[in-house]
Amino acid sequence: MPLSSVDTEANVRMVQEVLKAAVFAAERHSRQRRKGAAAEPYINHLLEVAQLASSALSGPDTNLVIAALLHDAIEDAGVTKEELVQTFGSDVAELVAEVTDDKSLPKQERKRLQIVNAPKKSVRAQVIKLADKISNVRALLSSPPSDWSLERRREYLEWAKQVVDRLAAPAPILKAEFDRIYHSSKA
Repeated sequence: MPLSSVDTEANVRMVQEVLKAAVFAAERHSRQRRKGAAAEPYINHLLEVAQLASSALSGPDTNLVIAALLHDAIEDAGVTKEELVQTFGSDVAELVAEVTDDKSLPKQERKRLQIVNAPKKSVRAQVIKLADKISNVRALLSSPPSDWSLERRREYLEWAKQVVDRLAAPAPILKAEFDRIYHSSKA
């Protein structure tokens, strides 16, 4: 069935918005590298999170994919929520803010709050949170930071599992992938 010109225009706009967010993320995170020994460009993580999030969708949700691309923009790249509102709209900005840790808090408190707040996240924020944890665990297993001991890696895995297990409505496809990776790490 051919798409109408209205559908085609809407599809083109959605693709353009996602690519605009990808360019924005690449520019804002251009100097960042992953912590792993391979020091991959940080944009690889953002793209993986967006791809994972998109795989959990049953219908189009361009703003969710955009928020997944930008999920670390406030926390790690100095972008403000207001800038996200101006550039991508309030829905994207709210989603990004919902998955952003308060960097003014000590690291252990931020980690504790991720566990405590996991069940309170919106369903869409849970998709991003779970996709982020999958990407982080994959990176930890394939290219761990050289200064992380085996014990620290195990602690991270257990903490990530606690966060994921507390999500109230995790996307089934993503939860299954997290569980598969987690259990393979134990083998």
